[in-house]
Amino acid sequence: MHDPYPPQHPPPPPPLDHWMRHMAAVPKGFLRYYVLRLLSEKPMSGSEIISEIERRTDRRWKPSSGSLYPLLAWLHDKRYTKEVPEQEAGIKRYTLTDQGKAFFQEYVKRKEKLRRRFGFLMPPFPGFNFHPKEARELIEAIENLRIAGWNLLDSLREKYSEESATEAKEVIEKATEKLNEIEKKSRETDE
Repeated sequence: MHDPYPPQHPPPPPPLDHWMRHMAAVPKGFLRYYVLRLLSEKPMSGSEIISEIERRTDRRWKPSSGSLYPLLAWLHDKRYTKEVPEQEAGIKRYTLTDQGKAFFQEYVKRKEKLRRRFGFLMPPFPGFNFHPKEARELIEAIENLRIAGWNLLDSLREKYSEESATEAKEVIEKATEKLNEIEKKSRETDE
């Protein structure tokens, strides 16, 4: 399988991505959520977290050490993380404690509740992708569907067509039903 994250010579970010990367436009709580998420996957150091976020966002965002290290200190002070024994001299790696895992799960529940409540009105932050690399094509397809939906709404705002609206609604309802079936089947196989 082709690795979409080659370790050397990543392509330069497009101009808009470069601009976004240096903006203070990251949603509130974004860094905390993804630090918790990364630490739930495996123990990591601060520099590894920064590098991993940069890699997973296709170099669109690289958190500053000035925002990450105070957060790591706060998580440690709250006993959400603990240091793991040194495997390499001078490198501090952190992992979630049981309390930290519970805190992260609460974060996940809140995020899911907001997603369900606001759904289509809250598009994901552009370029931020923390799913397994195998899911990239699915994620791109979902993003394309979202864009197509917004484009259709814009078009219907300009020139409304009952026939187009009805046809689109039927397609979306069928797709939603099928996706819900797939999601339910996926949950059942996990249990």
